[in-house]
Amino acid sequence: MKTKLANTILGASVSATLGTQAVAQEAAQTIADTTDLGASTIVGQTVESDQIASSLKTGTSLDETPRSIAIYTEEQLELQGINSIADIVDYTPGVNTSQGEGHRDSVVFRGVRSTADFYIDGVRDDVQYFRSLYNLEQVEVLKGPSALFFGRGGAGGVINRVSKTADLGQNFTTIKGGINTFGGTDLAIDSNYVLSDKVALRLNAFNETLENHRDFYDGDRFGVTPTFKIELGEDTTLDLFYGYENHERFIDRGIPGVNGVPGEQFSDTVFGDSELNLNDFESHSLTAKLNHTFLNGWKTSGTAAYSNQTKVYTNYFASDFDTATNQVEIDGYRDTVERDRFTLAGDLIGEFNTGSIGHKIILGGEFTSTDSRAFRYNNVFSSNSDDQQFFDADGFRMSNGTVFAADGSVLDTSSFSDLNDDTDVELTTFSFFAQDEISLHEKLDVVLGARFDSFDIDVDNLADPTNSASRKDTHVSPKVGIVYKPTDEVSVYGSYTQSFLPRSGEQFANINGDNARLDPDEFSNLEFGVKWNINQRLLLTASVYEIEETSLSVNAIDTDTFDQTDSKVRGAELALKGNITDRWYVSTGYSFQDGEVESGSNAGNTIRELPEHTFSLWNQYAVNEKLSLGLGFTYQDASFANDDNAVELPSYVRVDASATYTVSEALQIQLNIENLLDRDYFPNAHTNNNITVGAPINARLGVKYTF
Repeated sequence: MKTKLANTILGASVSATLGTQAVAQEAAQTIADTTDLGASTIVGQTVESDQIASSLKTGTSLDETPRSIAIYTEEQLELQGINSIADIVDYTPGVNTSQGEGHRDSVVFRGVRSTADFYIDGVRDDVQYFRSLYNLEQVEVLKGPSALFFGRGGAGGVINRVSKTADLGQNFTTIKGGINTFGGTDLAIDSNYVLSDKVALRLNAFNETLENHRDFYDGDRFGVTPTFKIELGEDTTLDLFYGYENHERFIDRGIPGVNGVPGEQFSDTVFGDSELNLNDFESHSLTAKLNHTFLNGWKTSGTAAYSNQTKVYTNYFASDFDTATNQVEIDGYRDTVERDRFTLAGDLIGEFNTGSIGHKIILGGEFTSTDSRAFRYNNVFSSNSDDQQFFDADGFRMSNGTVFAADGSVLDTSSFSDLNDDTDVELTTFSFFAQDEISLHEKLDVVLGARFDSFDIDVDNLADPTNSASRKDTHVSPKVGIVYKPTDEVSVYGSYTQSFLPRSGEQFANINGDNARLDPDEFSNLEFGVKWNINQRLLLTASVYEIEETSLSVNAIDTDTFDQTDSKVRGAELALKGNITDRWYVSTGYSFQDGEVESGSNAGNTIRELPEHTFSLWNQYAVNEKLSLGLGFTYQDASFANDDNAVELPSYVRVDASATYTVSEALQIQLNIENLLDRDYFPNAHTNNNITVGAPINARLGVKYTF
């Protein structure tokens, strides 16, 4: 039924799109006029080498930055129909997605899994949820350990979202809306008002209804972000932000592995509760950013940010599968997280010379105070008074805590009555960092930096007071880089960076038992690369890297000694981005990664969710001034769902396409199609028995109106 509906709507969408008379002005016109607009303009965005990652603070262009960075502008996100972090990751070499238990963004940065290395305008945003993109100017994917500017975590990389700010120069309003073949809808508004010559207000808001190919799946998302820009003086501006988001969605943790591969025979089965697998997330945030430029050109900025976030989620899921009996084991829990965070951060940036040597220096510091309350109730099945129970996999059905047989009879009932965890965490961090970009010669720069972090955590375990604990870690993270430019078009770089993660983990939920005795996990990254502006409109980047992780555990026999677990990822990346001709824009990337657990119980195994090869390609072609077509695909090699290498996720190719054009100067219509060839695939997992079922062909017809 869904396939017939999809085909009907898709056919209508294609007819409507091809029957109109224009294309996306911001896409096709820009491509057609590339020569006149200058070499830095490509399909509405800047050539990557000329771009600046705001999260790196110093304003240094990417071709002079000794690391791999991918930047996605608002225009590029629009053209490719990208509306989630996962969509961005699909087209980023060296990075892939993880399932995140169906209720949060989860990314594998160069073999390192993370659910917490996310930032908004450089401020930590580590509560686990699906982030929306409605109010963003650009998204920055920084690869490799990133402690210098971000502190703890960031072991394989970070993702920073850059918010839109109010514009003192003009009034405008843009309204965007769309519908897809699953029945989901979206509507967003971006409106700017100049209130005076020194004050402007910008309002971004969106609402989205969620539908997909899986039974019972639905949801709603709403967000609003008003921002003010106030010019306090000729050299001083103040930006004020308030953000509110509310997300509700069904939680789907996929299907189990069967005989070492995803159980495709269960692709239409949801091993969860049709009514209770729910996630409810609400967030309030307030941010003030002050920027000032001194007479000598030095700059300073300060940020004060407060956020309050509440998340409640309930889920039943497959925790095991018995091939002999064709039975699936069901587990479940209800989890609540309440988090308040206050952040103060500031930095000073300036340039000066010592003799013939130039310096661009940044000095900064950060203070955060976090209070996080988390509690979890496990489910209890009535038949065995346990939280896990086996049921026939064929015909599995669960609703409101009751498991039914195929004939409709009741097999078991379950309730969330077993308190498993109740912790109140107080966390205080202090950080100071310094970096100097040293110009030794017009062709040679050296980057030196270091960050000091103090991480002080106090965990009050209300469910088990004997496991309450405190720990304080201090850590220095160095950074060394070198950039050599043999010509104006080519830069060659090398870098060494470090990062760390305290043993309380990404969500600092607890430091029970031996965790309170263990030093943080440590990560190091050695990287070499080249960036080449082939013709000032086409940028080629290449890099090779090695990331090493060291983690300690208490020896099971002699508890006064520690065992060390090591893992290593070696990789190479290649990316080409820009205009092949005046009308043809490409963005393509390839990565090779080889990762191995070098010690511990899984020694010799391949690191989980690490495909050896990935490749992506997006083409945007301006047929004429009024028509732009897009075609792309992503390839992901086979990978393992877990470090035990017991279940393998097959390789896959997904083809995507778009058509965009303009009805008038104010109105444009766009059609995006995902999985054009309607292939079955399994893009990621959380465990061997939580494997995501990829979506079939899906089209979205969107309209954009600006006035």
